[in-house]
Amino acid sequence: MKKVLFFLVALIAVLAIFAVINNRETSNDFLDEELAEIESLIEKRKVRNTAVSEADVAWHLDHMLLVVNRLYDALENSNPEDFESELNASRLVVFTTGIIPRGRAQATDEVRPPEVIEKSDIEAQLSKAKERIAKLKDLDEKAYTKHPVFGMIDRGQTQRLMKVHTRHHLKIVRDILKSGS
Repeated sequence: MKKVLFFLVALIAVLAIFAVINNRETSNDFLDEELAEIESLIEKRKVRNTAVSEADVAWHLDHMLLVVNRLYDALENSNPEDFESELNASRLVVFTTGIIPRGRAQATDEVRPPEVIEKSDIEAQLSKAKERIAKLKDLDEKAYTKHPVFGMIDRGQTQRLMKVHTRHHLKIVRDILKSGS
Protein backbone atom coordinates (compact mmCIF):
# COMPACT_ATOMS: atom_id res chain seq x y z
CA MET A 1 0.00 0.00 0.00
CA LYS A 2 2.81 2.43 0.88
CA LYS A 3 4.57 1.66 -2.41
CA VAL A 4 1.41 2.39 -4.40
CA LEU A 5 0.84 5.65 -2.53
CA PHE A 6 4.49 6.65 -3.03
CA PHE A 7 4.22 5.84 -6.73
CA LEU A 8 1.04 7.92 -7.10
CA VAL A 9 2.57 10.90 -5.30
CA ALA A 10 5.72 10.63 -7.43
CA LEU A 11 3.65 10.39 -10.61
CA ILE A 12 1.60 13.45 -9.64
CA ALA A 13 4.80 15.37 -8.87
CA VAL A 14 6.34 14.45 -12.24
CA LEU A 15 3.14 15.43 -14.07
CA ALA A 16 2.99 18.74 -12.18
CA ILE A 17 6.60 19.53 -13.08
CA PHE A 18 5.95 18.62 -16.72
CA ALA A 19 2.84 20.84 -16.74
CA VAL A 20 4.71 23.81 -15.29
CA ILE A 21 7.58 23.42 -17.77
CA ASN A 22 5.22 23.00 -20.72
CA ASN A 23 3.05 25.94 -19.70
CA ARG A 24 5.29 28.54 -21.35
CA GLU A 25 7.76 29.12 -24.17
CA THR A 26 11.02 30.88 -23.41
CA SER A 27 13.28 30.45 -26.42
CA ASN A 28 13.61 33.21 -29.01
CA ASP A 29 13.17 30.78 -31.91
CA PHE A 30 10.01 29.10 -30.60
CA LEU A 31 8.02 29.65 -33.84
CA ASP A 32 10.76 29.50 -36.47
CA GLU A 33 9.76 26.11 -37.90
CA GLU A 34 6.07 26.98 -37.95
CA LEU A 35 6.66 30.33 -39.70
CA ALA A 36 8.85 28.61 -42.29
CA GLU A 37 6.06 26.10 -42.92
CA ILE A 38 3.50 28.90 -43.25
CA GLU A 39 5.75 30.60 -45.80
CA SER A 40 6.05 27.36 -47.78
CA LEU A 41 2.27 26.98 -47.86
CA ILE A 42 1.42 30.41 -49.30
CA GLU A 43 1.42 29.07 -52.86
CA LYS A 44 -1.21 26.50 -51.86
CA ARG A 45 -3.49 29.14 -50.31
CA LYS A 46 -6.43 28.47 -52.64
CA VAL A 47 -6.78 24.79 -51.76
CA ARG A 48 -10.04 23.90 -50.05
CA ASN A 49 -11.44 20.69 -48.57
CA THR A 50 -14.81 21.19 -46.91
CA ALA A 51 -14.67 17.72 -45.39
CA VAL A 52 -11.85 19.07 -43.19
CA SER A 53 -12.70 22.77 -42.89
CA GLU A 54 -15.14 25.25 -44.39
CA ALA A 55 -12.19 27.63 -44.80
CA ASP A 56 -9.47 27.37 -47.41
CA VAL A 57 -5.73 27.27 -46.71
CA ALA A 58 -5.44 31.07 -47.10
CA TRP A 59 -7.95 31.63 -44.29
CA HIS A 60 -5.99 29.39 -41.90
CA LEU A 61 -2.64 30.98 -42.82
CA ASP A 62 -3.98 34.50 -42.37
CA HIS A 63 -5.76 33.57 -39.14
CA MET A 64 -2.63 32.05 -37.58
CA LEU A 65 -0.66 35.19 -38.34
CA LEU A 66 -3.44 37.52 -37.19
CA VAL A 67 -3.48 35.70 -33.84
CA VAL A 68 0.30 36.03 -33.41
CA ASN A 69 0.16 39.72 -34.28
CA ARG A 70 -2.85 40.52 -32.07
CA LEU A 71 -1.35 38.65 -29.13
CA TYR A 72 1.84 40.65 -29.51
CA ASP A 73 -0.19 43.88 -29.57
CA ALA A 74 -1.92 42.87 -26.34
CA LEU A 75 1.40 42.09 -24.66
CA GLU A 76 2.96 45.33 -25.83
CA ASN A 77 -0.01 47.42 -24.67
CA SER A 78 -0.41 45.75 -21.28
CA ASN A 79 0.75 47.14 -17.97
CA PRO A 80 2.91 44.39 -16.39
CA GLU A 81 2.10 45.77 -12.91
CA ASP A 82 -1.53 44.71 -13.46
CA PHE A 83 -0.68 41.06 -14.17
CA GLU A 84 -2.22 38.58 -11.75
CA SER A 85 -1.37 34.91 -12.07
CA GLU A 86 -4.41 32.66 -11.96
CA LEU A 87 -5.01 28.93 -12.12
CA ASN A 88 -6.94 27.84 -15.21
CA ALA A 89 -7.69 24.17 -15.82
CA SER A 90 -8.38 24.56 -19.57
CA ARG A 91 -5.10 26.40 -20.06
CA LEU A 92 -3.20 23.80 -18.06
CA VAL A 93 -4.56 20.94 -20.17
CA VAL A 94 -4.14 22.66 -23.57
CA PHE A 95 -0.71 24.13 -22.87
CA THR A 96 0.60 20.90 -21.35
CA THR A 97 -0.68 18.59 -24.09
CA GLY A 98 -0.25 21.09 -26.92
CA ILE A 99 -3.62 20.03 -28.29
CA ILE A 100 -6.62 22.22 -29.06
CA PRO A 101 -9.71 20.13 -29.82
CA ARG A 102 -11.04 20.79 -33.32
CA GLY A 103 -14.36 22.50 -33.82
CA ARG A 104 -14.69 23.74 -30.25
CA ALA A 105 -14.10 27.46 -30.73
CA GLN A 106 -14.90 30.17 -33.22
CA ALA A 107 -12.41 32.86 -34.18
CA THR A 108 -13.34 36.24 -32.73
CA ASP A 109 -13.95 39.10 -35.14
CA GLU A 110 -10.57 40.57 -34.23
CA VAL A 111 -8.72 37.55 -35.68
CA ARG A 112 -11.15 36.52 -38.40
CA PRO A 113 -9.58 37.03 -41.84
CA PRO A 114 -11.41 39.01 -44.54
CA GLU A 115 -13.51 37.28 -47.21
CA VAL A 116 -10.82 37.81 -49.85
CA ILE A 117 -7.23 37.10 -48.87
CA GLU A 118 -4.54 38.01 -51.35
CA LYS A 119 -1.07 36.47 -51.40
CA SER A 120 0.35 39.89 -50.48
CA ASP A 121 -1.91 40.01 -47.39
CA ILE A 122 -0.47 36.77 -46.05
CA GLU A 123 3.08 37.85 -46.88
CA ALA A 124 2.55 41.15 -45.05
CA GLN A 125 1.11 39.37 -42.00
CA LEU A 126 4.05 36.95 -42.02
CA SER A 127 6.62 39.74 -42.21
CA LYS A 128 4.90 41.57 -39.36
CA ALA A 129 4.77 38.38 -37.26
CA LYS A 130 8.48 37.73 -37.75
CA GLU A 131 9.34 41.29 -36.67
CA ARG A 132 7.14 41.07 -33.61
CA ILE A 133 8.37 37.66 -32.52
CA ALA A 134 11.92 39.01 -32.65
CA LYS A 135 10.84 41.80 -30.28
CA LEU A 136 9.05 39.54 -27.77
CA LYS A 137 12.19 39.06 -25.68
CA ASP A 138 12.31 42.82 -25.08
CA LEU A 139 8.88 42.84 -23.42
CA ASP A 140 8.52 42.47 -19.66
CA GLU A 141 7.98 38.87 -18.49
CA LYS A 142 4.78 40.05 -16.79
CA ALA A 143 3.42 41.65 -19.96
CA TYR A 144 0.12 39.89 -20.47
CA THR A 145 -2.95 39.32 -22.55
CA LYS A 146 -6.46 38.33 -21.50
CA HIS A 147 -7.73 35.28 -23.36
CA PRO A 148 -11.46 34.46 -23.32
CA VAL A 149 -10.81 30.81 -22.35
CA PHE A 150 -7.34 30.78 -20.78
CA GLY A 151 -7.65 33.95 -18.71
CA MET A 152 -4.79 36.32 -17.98
CA ILE A 153 -1.57 34.90 -19.41
CA ASP A 154 1.94 36.34 -19.18
CA ARG A 155 4.51 36.67 -21.97
CA GLY A 156 5.83 33.09 -21.74
CA GLN A 157 2.32 31.65 -21.62
CA THR A 158 1.27 33.86 -24.53
CA GLN A 159 4.20 32.51 -26.52
CA ARG A 160 3.01 29.00 -25.65
CA LEU A 161 -0.46 29.90 -26.90
CA MET A 162 1.02 31.24 -30.13
CA LYS A 163 2.84 27.96 -30.68
CA VAL A 164 -0.03 25.62 -29.75
CA HIS A 165 -2.54 27.63 -31.80
CA THR A 166 -0.26 27.84 -34.84
CA ARG A 167 0.46 24.09 -34.74
CA HIS A 168 -3.28 23.40 -34.41
CA HIS A 169 -4.04 25.28 -37.63
CA LEU A 170 -1.01 23.87 -39.45
CA LYS A 171 -2.39 20.37 -38.76
CA ILE A 172 -5.71 21.45 -40.25
CA VAL A 173 -3.93 22.86 -43.32
CA ARG A 174 -1.97 19.60 -43.76
CA ASP A 175 -5.28 17.67 -43.62
CA ILE A 176 -6.83 20.02 -46.18
CA LEU A 177 -3.88 19.46 -48.51
CA LYS A 178 -3.99 15.67 -48.18
CA SER A 179 -7.15 15.47 -50.23
CA GLY A 180 -8.03 19.05 -51.15
CA SER A 181 -8.74 20.34 -54.60
